Amino acid sequence: MNVAQIIAEKRDGKPLADDSLEFLVKGYANGEVPDYQMAAFSMAVFFQGMSESETTTFTRCMLESGDQMKWPANPPAVDKHSTGGIGDKVSIPLAPLLACCGVVVPMISGRGLGATGGTLDKLESIPGYRTEMSADEFRSVVNFCGCSIVSASETLAPADKRLYALRDVTATVPSIPLITASILSKKIAAGNQALVLDVKWGSGAFMKTLEQARELSRSLVSVGNRLGLKTTAVVTDMNQPLGKMIGNAVEIDESVQVLKGEGPADVTELTLELAARLLQQAGVCSSTDQARTTLQEKIDSGEAYQRLVEMVNTHGGDLEEPRILANKQPVLANENGFLSRVNAERLGLAVIEMGGGRKKLGDPIDHSTGIEFLLKIGDPIEKGQPIANVFCDGPKAEYASQLVSAAVGVSPIAVDRLPLIAD
Repeated sequence: MNVAQIIAEKRDGKPLADDSLEFLVKGYANGEVPDYQMAAFSMAVFFQGMSESETTTFTRCMLESGDQMKWPANPPAVDKHSTGGIGDKVSIPLAPLLACCGVVVPMISGRGLGATGGTLDKLESIPGYRTEMSADEFRSVVNFCGCSIVSASETLAPADKRLYALRDVTATVPSIPLITASILSKKIAAGNQALVLDVKWGSGAFMKTLEQARELSRSLVSVGNRLGLKTTAVVTDMNQPLGKMIGNAVEIDESVQVLKGEGPADVTELTLELAARLLQQAGVCSSTDQARTTLQEKIDSGEAYQRLVEMVNTHGGDLEEPRILANKQPVLANENGFLSRVNAERLGLAVIEMGGGRKKLGDPIDHSTGIEFLLKIGDPIEKGQPIANVFCDGPKAEYASQLVSAAVGVSPIAVDRLPLIAD
């Protein structure tokens, strides 16, 4: 079988047979198919798409490229995944919070893609935190404290691990079939029994329109259920940052605030919403109202925060050791009015310009940089008022401040606030 011919067939919009996809993914996983051919295939899929049947087969092949974990039925193994946004740190407080409530959370996460941050990059701003673990170490951590957040190991969905990094630097991230296969191959390989998906839409998301987000949700839910994973999805707003902090160390700080009952309202609300749905889906709680009450009690008692400390410790990290932040510089409003628009993607790109994200494969991350965005759409603004703070040292700070300033729109008249949960 010829890889170039498979690429050509997809380039021309022809459906691919199961054995062609199996050959391609197996070859990529074992190194016989080089990155440049998989990059070409990914671009062909970006433009031509895949049918639901093709996407299901491609996902299964990615899943079967490595080992698959199994967990006991009780307590149930559950997980959450976000399609990526600006300031989206929900996984970090959510995993330990759920682990306090009669479920286990074996969470395999990723690094930043495009302008969006990555959970692993954020966690690595905690001194000593290890995101790379063998399957046995991963299982041991989950059994000990009920949750673990790691990267895909060399043996767990290895084809996705290579393709994930490749998509980031070849402009093929916003492809519904590729997103679907990437997310679900990792989640099913981790042995989860229930999954809730946070599908973002808006200026800071890969899905720029609500309909695109709904289309991705339908793909994820359909393929997930076809492959035996109990899957649901929530469509949420990403037309502005989630919370205030955007970056790495700054988002860890905000995650800690959530579990101490002091976090931003939107991050706390979304964490509780997704966690409540999972507890109901797993049969631990009879309703989301009951689940939310239980979850809030775990935050109020301090148990959820202590579980996060425990998880970080088992990964070799120290949550209570201060995280280094760059110097803070304010970005001031240029006019009076109301915040009417935020190009959230530009805020993510500003963090990348400061070194908090990657421009090419293998770039190091400066965990100390970031943005504190102080306003929400609909808030009043006065000229000269700080709209954000930029955490950055050196000449990059001025350019980053310009990008932040250019990312906002101001209206002379009041504008409506945006609902966090759209569908």
